[in-house]
Amino acid sequence: MIIIKTNREIEFMKRSGRVVSDTLEKIYGSIKPGITTYELDKIADEYIRSQNAIPSFKGYCQFPASICTSVNDEVVHGLPSKDKILMEGDIISIDCGAILDGYHGGAARTFPVGNVSKEAQSLIDTAKESFFKGVEQAIVGNKLTDISHAIQQYAESLGYSVIRDYVGHGIGRDIHEEPEIPNFGAPGRGPKLIKGMCLAVEPMISIGKHNVKVRQDNWTVVTVDGSLSAHYENTIAILENGAKIITLDKQE
Repeated sequence: MIIIKTNREIEFMKRSGRVVSDTLEKIYGSIKPGITTYELDKIADEYIRSQNAIPSFKGYCQFPASICTSVNDEVVHGLPSKDKILMEGDIISIDCGAILDGYHGGAARTFPVGNVSKEAQSLIDTAKESFFKGVEQAIVGNKLTDISHAIQQYAESLGYSVIRDYVGHGIGRDIHEEPEIPNFGAPGRGPKLIKGMCLAVEPMISIGKHNVKVRQDNWTVVTVDGSLSAHYENTIAILENGAKIITLDKQE
């Protein structure tokens, strides 16, 4: 069942969304060659709790950390580790969630580590832009897969593959709610978009093929061919005049 949020509930979600946005900004300011993903997780955990919020991910399905840190060919769900040291030229996807006043916010960004290749930067930029292409379709009266199709069309037009095994989702009192939001597919399918839907839209794309596998840690998802992958996510609320992105300080 898709849970429609009231205006009051969306205001609560804006607060948790702001915590997530600010956490990602703090992490971005700390990313540099030589830092470990464990240290980034500690920064996130301490900041989220300083805002009287709780990390959404820690303990969720026994996940051991407050953020996901996915480096290079790691698509999603990368585990922070004292042994994972970021190197010049790496890219890292940070997935972050926070719960405040009973409501979750979630977002992800892929960041460069120092100077990265043009190929890597283009991948990062395309993942971000594909999100915005999708959100252009997140308007009252459209169908859910209009978002999906716009993401796929944009990413594939530039030669990238869209990861198909992992999808976006509804969000609210639970971190994962209905509906699932694929990043691919034909337009005009799925439920009609209506005011009060809150969705986590999150394109995941790769330079190589879309096939993925899970490492032996039972969490980290990687591309089968070892190609670079990028992830970009925001929580949005569908309003009468279009989508409001509630995990950005301002609309971009």
